[in-house]
Amino acid sequence: MKVLIMSDTHGVHKNLDRVLELERPYEQILHMGDIEGDEDYIEAVAGCPVAAVRGNNDYFSQLPQERIAEIAGKRILMTHGHYYYVAAGVEHLIKEAFGRGADIVMFGHTHYPMIRREGGLTVINPGSLSYPRQEGRRPSYIVMETDPQGGVEFFLKFL
Repeated sequence: MKVLIMSDTHGVHKNLDRVLELERPYEQILHMGDIEGDEDYIEAVAGCPVAAVRGNNDYFSQLPQERIAEIAGKRILMTHGHYYYVAAGVEHLIKEAFGRGADIVMFGHTHYPMIRREGGLTVINPGSLSYPRQEGRRPSYIVMETDPQGGVEFFLKFL
């Protein structure tokens, strides 16, 4: 199974559309928030199920603040991250993920991509497709590949 993980698109379609075209076929999209009103657009162009959470710039969104997803037998905590002060570090978020029995925690907000392993927990931030902040400022996202035996791999990609 191929899952696209993205965040912080901020209502800008150009790079989102590019990623969707480049990565076809995929079975699901996970979005970590700051969609800025484009939930319907993403669902319309995705052609697959979309699970998303509300970010700090999604003022009038009905999306949940957090959600638990299960993919390939892995428990995934999805959040934008701002309630866990991720701009100052991921320690609070990691503690929360362990407390909820998550295998994977995914967040956005910082616009800095990350794939990190911490004591059996995988910590994922796809960065931003619209306003990247890391050195080189290339738009980023993550592809999650699963296999029938329950294996999961993550690939950080840049446009």
